[in-house]
Amino acid sequence: MKNINKFLILFLAGIFTVSCEDNLDINTDPNFPEEINAGLALTSAEGALASVVGGEFMNIGGFYAQYHTQSPSASQFENIDSYNLNTTYANTPWTILYAGVLNDLKFVSAESTEAGDTATLLIAEVLRGYTFHYLVDLFGDVPYTEALQNGNITPVVTPGEEIYADIITKIDAAVAAYEANPVEAEVGDQDVIFDGDMDKWIQFANTLKLRMYIRMAYTPQADPAAVTALINEGNFITEDVKFDLYTSSANKRNPFYEVFLSQTGLGDVNHIASNTLAGFYNQNNDPRLEAVFRPGTGGTYASIDQGTGNDFNNTAVAYARPNIGPVTPVFLMTVSESNFLQAEALIRYSGGTGAKEKYDAGVTASFATYSEYFGLTGESAADYIGAGDVYEYQTGGTVEGTVRQVIIQKWAALAYVNNIEAYIEATRTKFPEVVETGTQDYAEGNRIPSAISILPGTTIPSILFYPDDEVTRNPNITQHSTLTQKVWWDQKPE
Repeated sequence: MKNINKFLILFLAGIFTVSCEDNLDINTDPNFPEEINAGLALTSAEGALASVVGGEFMNIGGFYAQYHTQSPSASQFENIDSYNLNTTYANTPWTILYAGVLNDLKFVSAESTEAGDTATLLIAEVLRGYTFHYLVDLFGDVPYTEALQNGNITPVVTPGEEIYADIITKIDAAVAAYEANPVEAEVGDQDVIFDGDMDKWIQFANTLKLRMYIRMAYTPQADPAAVTALINEGNFITEDVKFDLYTSSANKRNPFYEVFLSQTGLGDVNHIASNTLAGFYNQNNDPRLEAVFRPGTGGTYASIDQGTGNDFNNTAVAYARPNIGPVTPVFLMTVSESNFLQAEALIRYSGGTGAKEKYDAGVTASFATYSEYFGLTGESAADYIGAGDVYEYQTGGTVEGTVRQVIIQKWAALAYVNNIEAYIEATRTKFPEVVETGTQDYAEGNRIPSAISILPGTTIPSILFYPDDEVTRNPNITQHSTLTQKVWWDQKPE
């Protein structure tokens, strides 16, 4: 955690340097308007959000989605791999998201409202919704209606379903306000995600809403009409949503690389390929194997079953390891995911009409992302999704069986792109299934219980403990009794 804090502080200091005048005093509180403008606060919020999604969430999501496992001869993350997290685990990401990201966005919203800047207000509202929906997805009910109020250090928690509904309402209101009075975003290129391009922000808003509606698919709050309206409008992202303001300089590099892989961090000794993902790629002759992972000794892509590192004596360099470099972007959402969301929506709510095209587009976009940012070479997606090919879309099955195809490909497409999203979607859909060790079919996409799991049977965590720091000082938060409690949308019959 100290490495994470060091990275965040120094990286954001770098952002301040490139985003503001040379005479800006960055040692002042970034939430006082006399010392900072909305653009700088927005840049800070975007960078801090990326540091969590691309850092600690990338780490834990990779273990739970079973992209990587703890290497032999190291033990830094055995607590995660064994599902034995303690209540202090989330202290740092929770603090960054609330005290950093959301507090900065509150300032941006206030400044933009006062200035009549409907564009920047919309940007802040989308990022606010994105941040809160992940807090709900990972922690369940969280402080929301009373969060960030001056003087209130014991905010009550709001039920997750109410937070989801309010996020969508506020995004819709911000879009409507902008469309009624479209102005040029004052933040300009201090918005380092889309450079203030509001067409792209509206597309991102729509795609985020689609993600949230699909999260509700197994709940009474599922809204086929709202989903269908979004699908019919068709105004979704056309480029990957990413934060890429990274350089090769220490403490300004990709957060996962900086903290977990670099020699100034933990040194690339902990994360090696899990058979769960590597086996899927290998057995399907999928070239994404060599984009997602770096080879081990001798150029091979060796991997092991989840949680079996203690059964071996090799060091991490003998195995395939995550292929994230100093300047690899942090992806908040991709065109591939957008297409898979649309495919699932069409399967669930439109009888499957058009789903094949969106499924194929999702696989194609995944190959494109890995080609542009991870060095994928070789066959194209077209070699895998055609008639008779290994990833050919199959029609005529049950809704869940057809959805499974989409989710397995989404899982294969999110590796080191957005690991936490892969874990959350696996929790929602139960795909890839967690099956007893020895019965798995890696070619089809199965997870197994970690060999060092402290949980019974095929159970894996479905929620994170609230941070101990927060529970200790806020009597309105009651700690989860177990990591197997469910967040509000986790209602698929099992």
